[in-house]
Amino acid sequence: MFSFIFRFLGFIILALALVLAVLDITRSITASSLVITSLGDAWAGFNPLSFAAAKDAVTSAVNPVVWDGGFAVLLALPSWLVFWLLAMVLLWLGQKRSNRFGRFASR
Repeated sequence: MFSFIFRFLGFIILALALVLAVLDITRSITASSLVITSLGDAWAGFNPLSFAAAKDAVTSAVNPVVWDGGFAVLLALPSWLVFWLLAMVLLWLGQKRSNRFGRFASR
């Protein structure tokens, strides 16, 4: 049951990573220079209110150092890379287990 959910979410997130990579490639071709959209820029462009709310929540509830040290590093990575890594982890968790006894062995 869970393997199906992990694989399904993994393929959906992998498709999102592919779309984000194609967007970066298209912007790079248009600008005639390398354009890489970070996860923070993509999030702030998609929904700036939730980005600001998340920043305020982390800095006020935990510590501003957590946002600057931990989340800022993650948000500076390319968006397609973050989603690709998440998809690979989900697909790995959802992979079908091999038969312990082999194909022709009896149980």
